Amino acid sequence: MLVRTGSAIWEGNLKEGKGTLGLGSGAFKGAYSFTSRFEQGGGTNPDELLAAAHASCFSMALAHGLDQAGHKPKRVSTTAKVHLEKGAAGFSITLIELNLEAEVPGINERTFMEQAQKAKAGCPVSRALAATEIKLNAKLLAASGA
Repeated sequence: MLVRTGSAIWEGNLKEGKGTLGLGSGAFKGAYSFTSRFEQGGGTNPDELLAAAHASCFSMALAHGLDQAGHKPKRVSTTAKVHLEKGAAGFSITLIELNLEAEVPGINERTFMEQAQKAKAGCPVSRALAATEIKLNAKLLAASGA
């Protein structure tokens, strides 16, 4: 079983405090604050990190699924948009949009969409976020240099 870690330190109250967070691998360490999460301040935030995790997991799952189905992908590019909204119970992540563009030589649109839907449902991050609506917008690009 693999175990991955992340850590965070927060100092002060919510609005005036500040924090640092990092990945256990040491690949990233950064600052976060109230303004970086709920306004437009510098630094990162948990929602942005979640978006990066989901986009990368989905891209890997799709590349694997395509390859297993006999369609070696040239490029899979995914941007995840995490929607954070304030409701009566406080802030919630209400929607994640996966915006996909891929170059997959020799695949038809139907097979591509089937594989994209399988990856959306099956990637570990999607499964962990199953309580949140996940919308997929997929575009198959014409293969260049074919």
